[in-house]
Amino acid sequence: MTIDRQSLRWNGWGPANQENPIPDGAPQWAWIRETLNMTVLPTTPAKPMADITMPPCHLGTDEISSFAAIVGENQVRTDDYERALHARGKSYHDLLYVRAGDLAVAPDAIVYPRSAKEVQAVLTLCTEKDIAVIPFGGGSSVVGGINAHGRSAEDKVITLDLTLMESILNIDRVSMTARIEAGIYGPKLEEKLQAQGLTLGHYPQSFQYSTLGGWVAARGAGQQSNRYGKAEKWLVSARLATPSGLWATEEAPASAAGPNLNQLVAGSEGTLGVICDVTIKIHEVPETKDYRGYLFKDFAAGVEVSRTINHADIPVAMVRLSDASETHFFQTFGASDSGGLKSKLQAAYLKWKGFATDPCLMLIGLEGDKATVKWAKERTSDICKKAGALSIGSGPGDKWYHGRFNSPHGRDPMMDRGIGIDTLETATRWSNIGTLHEKVTAAIQTALNENVGEPGQTGVVMAHVSHSYPDGASLYFTFVFPRNLSDEIGQWQKIKRAASDVLTANGGTITHHHGVGTDHAPWLAEEKGAMGITLLKALKAQLDPKGIMNPGKLLKL
Repeated sequence: MTIDRQSLRWNGWGPANQENPIPDGAPQWAWIRETLNMTVLPTTPAKPMADITMPPCHLGTDEISSFAAIVGENQVRTDDYERALHARGKSYHDLLYVRAGDLAVAPDAIVYPRSAKEVQAVLTLCTEKDIAVIPFGGGSSVVGGINAHGRSAEDKVITLDLTLMESILNIDRVSMTARIEAGIYGPKLEEKLQAQGLTLGHYPQSFQYSTLGGWVAARGAGQQSNRYGKAEKWLVSARLATPSGLWATEEAPASAAGPNLNQLVAGSEGTLGVICDVTIKIHEVPETKDYRGYLFKDFAAGVEVSRTINHADIPVAMVRLSDASETHFFQTFGASDSGGLKSKLQAAYLKWKGFATDPCLMLIGLEGDKATVKWAKERTSDICKKAGALSIGSGPGDKWYHGRFNSPHGRDPMMDRGIGIDTLETATRWSNIGTLHEKVTAAIQTALNENVGEPGQTGVVMAHVSHSYPDGASLYFTFVFPRNLSDEIGQWQKIKRAASDVLTANGGTITHHHGVGTDHAPWLAEEKGAMGITLLKALKAQLDPKGIMNPGKLLKL
């Protein structure tokens, strides 16, 4: 496989030996303690593996031998490390359990198939033996999408890890499509494509530790989705192994032969079957890239510019707009010379230009041939200038681009200091962006302040527009808060419920690109409607009559 499982953190993000991005003594700790109004930052380390008792394996030796007969003995794992690594995903909610040593949902075994034929044989065996199956790629879900829940507490559960399936099966340079196995990690995928001058262009924040199949299963979005599209846009076709047999979707570039079944695969989250390989749209590696920053005096002005750029059909790769809170938080948190001459000069310059109070940062990314990028830069710069924005050059864009996968690495050290950090995302119409941003921000802030660990503590809520379309855009919220160490799960549930209730009541989707999993399932029926849920349940019953595929995810059966 591309990444050795033993090299990864089973209870956090990234490699086990990675350098702490916020070491003891870093100036950020004092700033964040004051910002959250915490008297002290407690020491709250994760429980080490040596102190954790794993639940017993419920599989018999005959069942383990049956799996080994299909994939080989070395591809069936029942050791504590593998079971712990595959127990849950990487959400804040998941890590509360994992860091506390609560691994009650750990799978009984992890099976590593190497082909679609082996995947189908495993599913056939699991159907016969009535064993629940959790499809698993990078394990980066932040919505409970790959947690090893069975249909009941007594259920036998295996996790089917696809990361040995990482081959490029075919590249059609005439049609600009490629057929690739689903278990390939993002970096390996781009390495193989770019060696031939090609790219998919899909770069989610989880890129380094997520897989192609997972992107499709969750309808994921890359940071440059304005140019390359979300997963459902670049998906051409898919081949799935299901409890009812192999299923391949159509490949035509367009068709009127009924509904496009690819749209049932994208977002299915492993509940219908296992995505074995997919055919995707590919592009030539862009000749040039340009990422630059602009400051706006308020969020509404930046939103209007984002909408204008989309309606002007300018070929941007990304338009990312941070609200005032996010702009301030990351600028201050990341400042290396806080209080130094450089910071004072920047503050003086912004005051002179009239941007001293709560500016909002917009990053515009352009990719393509030199002529197109040059034209798009001129057009976007002109639109921003007419809206009163302040151009701050390519420095902020370059800094973001080169560090765009780093944010998740800061969560583990924060959790070691009694600080919680979580995210949620949505999408809505342009005409509703301002209202939804205001109401969800207020709901999260109120829930944070009402559920802190000690009186007087507070949280920080921030948001950005990160994916945009002609008719609307996504809103991505991040919130940082003091953990209530006496009721961490209850604290998270109250915050999540408050935000999700307000979000769905005010015209937002429950998720734009993270997926449904278990965390968003309670709100899915409100969005899809009774008839929609009935249709989805009927489809699952046809492909998975015993309900063994990823139980409890997407649909609350």
